[in-house]
Amino acid sequence: MASSAQEACRWTVTALSRYTPATISVLLQVHDRLRCVAATGAWQVFATVPPGTGIVGRVYETGTAAVVPDVTADPDYLPVRPDVTAELCVPVLDPSGRPLGVLDLQWSGPVDLEPWRETAQRLAARLGARIIALGGPPAESRSEKLLRHAAAVSSAPTEWDLMGAASCAAREVSTLSTAVLLIAGPEGALLGPSPLVPGELETRIRAELTEAGPTALGRMVDRAHRYGAGYTLGEAGQPPTEDYRPLTRAGVRTLVAVPVGPADAGGVLLVADERLLRPDPTTVSLMELLAGQAWTSLDRLRTLARLREQASSDPLTGLRHTGPFGQRIAAATPGRTALLAIDVDGFKTVNDTYGHQAGDRVLVGLARALEGALRHGDELYRIGGDEFVAVIEVSRPEEAVRIAERLTEAARRTGRTISVGVALPRPGESPDLTLRRADQALYAVKRQGRDGVHLSAA
Repeated sequence: MASSAQEACRWTVTALSRYTPATISVLLQVHDRLRCVAATGAWQVFATVPPGTGIVGRVYETGTAAVVPDVTADPDYLPVRPDVTAELCVPVLDPSGRPLGVLDLQWSGPVDLEPWRETAQRLAARLGARIIALGGPPAESRSEKLLRHAAAVSSAPTEWDLMGAASCAAREVSTLSTAVLLIAGPEGALLGPSPLVPGELETRIRAELTEAGPTALGRMVDRAHRYGAGYTLGEAGQPPTEDYRPLTRAGVRTLVAVPVGPADAGGVLLVADERLLRPDPTTVSLMELLAGQAWTSLDRLRTLARLREQASSDPLTGLRHTGPFGQRIAAATPGRTALLAIDVDGFKTVNDTYGHQAGDRVLVGLARALEGALRHGDELYRIGGDEFVAVIEVSRPEEAVRIAERLTEAARRTGRTISVGVALPRPGESPDLTLRRADQALYAVKRQGRDGVHLSAA
């Protein structure tokens, strides 16, 4: 008499509970987990169980019933109440023998499991047949989809992955065919990644948005943040606002637009379809929840990136400092990686005469000049007050000396001079010892009058 799979499961559990005080539950495979569809007899049950987890997961994967007279002896047991002593779990199979889920019973007192095993298996067989007759296990609800996708968005390792996960979630939860996420970037709104196999509508939308340019994209973002989420009624013959012309040129006839994050740094989530549909307010609410989750996760990724940058960079000059420098020289190649120890000549006098703010300006100006004199791939670090080190890859020592001389020329153009000591790692030599030899070469320049370069002996 049941009219749905959920109802069939509930009636099965209710009928069984009249004859036994056991905790009874039916779990069916929904998307990638076993989800509890009906239960009785316990203060709390597991709503979802990951694949292969617990006795229920084992039974589902093997298709074989489990009779457990002592749950304390089974390492897979998932406790639902503290007094459970025995468990019986049987697979719910369709008529062809394919597992759909499990019927699980747990007792807290003495019980003869074998008779119950036969009864449970017969009930599970009838339940499986009825579920198939009713169209199969229940589909994942939109709220369940949103929950699953929210976890994927939260765990995305990069901004690009996160934007892709959010777009995928919007498509699946809304049931519209296309979703595009626009997020503000340094050069205007940034289009998130497309799916591996984008549909024709998404391809056209991306082409139109790219051709429209940053100003048009900015208007879409501004509209969403100025007025809030909006959606079409999917009715023919209604003209779009000017802001959405690029989308209608692409063939969009149904659109949900939701603001993402704050107006100055966020963006807009566009969920679209070329069919004339009528999104309901619940769909818009789910998209707003998704947009909020996406922005929270994106903001967290950006905050972590800033903290990592601050932890590895000198706040005054923006150069990397001792931590990254230690990692870099640990990977130095003997005979090819040159260390250039750099010291600003007369820097103490600047601080003593003009103050530390003037000294800071000197350091920042020198840092920019030295960076500009290095080649692409060369690295410059600030490892002390007025001490810098450049790490460069060269084919011979003379090349390192020429680059050091370029640095001294760049410093002179700022009105300051520097002393540079050059050393190449020897086979088997520790990075610290190489740096010490570069420092010794630098002091040799100081003794000779500063403003020069000295190469440490090989």
